[in-house]
Amino acid sequence: MSSSNNKKDGKKYIVILMDGAADYPVDSLGKKTPLGAAKKPFTDLLAQRGITGMVNTVPKDTSPGSDTANLSILGYDPVKYSTGRSSLEAVSIGVKLEDDDIVFRCNLVTLSEEPEYRYKTMIDYSAGEISTEEAKVLITEVAKLLERPDLKFYTGVSYRHIMVLKNQGPHENLTPDTEKNGSLKNEDLYILTPPHDISGRKIYDYLPAGKKGAILLKLMEESARILAENPLNIKRINSGKRPANSIWFWAKATKPLLPSFYKKYALKGSVISAVDLVKGIGICAGLNVVNVTGATGNINTNYEGKAFAALEELSRGQDFVYIHIEAPDECGHQGNAADKIKAIELIDEKVVGIIKSELEEKGVPYSIMILPDHPTPVCLKTHTIDPVPFLIYDSSSSSENKKAVFDESFPASTGLKINEGHKLMDYFLNYRSGLNNE
Repeated sequence: MSSSNNKKDGKKYIVILMDGAADYPVDSLGKKTPLGAAKKPFTDLLAQRGITGMVNTVPKDTSPGSDTANLSILGYDPVKYSTGRSSLEAVSIGVKLEDDDIVFRCNLVTLSEEPEYRYKTMIDYSAGEISTEEAKVLITEVAKLLERPDLKFYTGVSYRHIMVLKNQGPHENLTPDTEKNGSLKNEDLYILTPPHDISGRKIYDYLPAGKKGAILLKLMEESARILAENPLNIKRINSGKRPANSIWFWAKATKPLLPSFYKKYALKGSVISAVDLVKGIGICAGLNVVNVTGATGNINTNYEGKAFAALEELSRGQDFVYIHIEAPDECGHQGNAADKIKAIELIDEKVVGIIKSELEEKGVPYSIMILPDHPTPVCLKTHTIDPVPFLIYDSSSSSENKKAVFDESFPASTGLKINEGHKLMDYFLNYRSGLNNE
């Protein structure tokens, strides 16, 4: 058991994860980052009354995937426990995995209309954020024509789906792939590229490679022929929407195995997220996974619903809640600084503000930690490995530093740095007021 909080003191612990919120200075924002430009009075007040610092959520020589970063923040060393993101997503949608399965993320994407597949361009990694209902129709059609006993498709949420290769033998040689985000390699059998890393680019140099990459490429090419003729895609085109005209494989993984969060920290906890990956981590860690109506994984999510769901979990006896909000990350991938600022401001108002006011009104002692999992700079439209800012506030704190703000620069100036991200959870759970940023 971790040395962290092993006693029942009635305190509640809340993590608010602004996915991908960290960024680089943006010229159009007067060299500010979206975090620096956003109006976030509740978050900045907590920074003034708590502590801020920087943390490396992604271990050296590891790709900055959301699986790696969120595992790290929840206290699990990714070097030890990461088996790839797609298997976590599979678990979250109820897929039963065997030890010899290999799992792939299967995006529905929009490619350009060149006749030869390899010369197409990645127009949209999310197929216009296609609805789950429409996606189910298309994935079902693909599965009907491409499935076989050793190959199965599973419908996820929106554009995010799963494909499993069965009976693939032992995986003793699996190691984190340091070249491709969220992938694994076993003697370079599969070399894959996330579609959100190549928006607007020709796909020629990013097609599946490695000793068995041709298997996946053939499936992708066949899916393009199937989906081009689907009436739903024709209807989408006629109504001005982007067609989901191909599947795209990435994020190779194997069956995950995490120790219980409760056994590590003696805290009963819950996870609130619209993203299958984070739900999967929660399930594997033995946390209660809460589904919120209207939670979408994009900027039009149910922010208040997540806040009140967290409060409900705490009121019914949970000690810890992890609130994951995907919106800033999606805006970063789209290169949309204005919407990224808007997402951060909505999180401040409708998540941070609500939770702070409700707990204080009820006199509940609490500690709260707010941070991104990784940067998703709007200029790059993909994740980076840079350290991210964090703030920790304890409700018993009486100190205050008016200069403190929650952005990328002030926390870096405090000198507080957590070099191994999986140790941040211990730091948070052991934090008591009295420390501040001088």
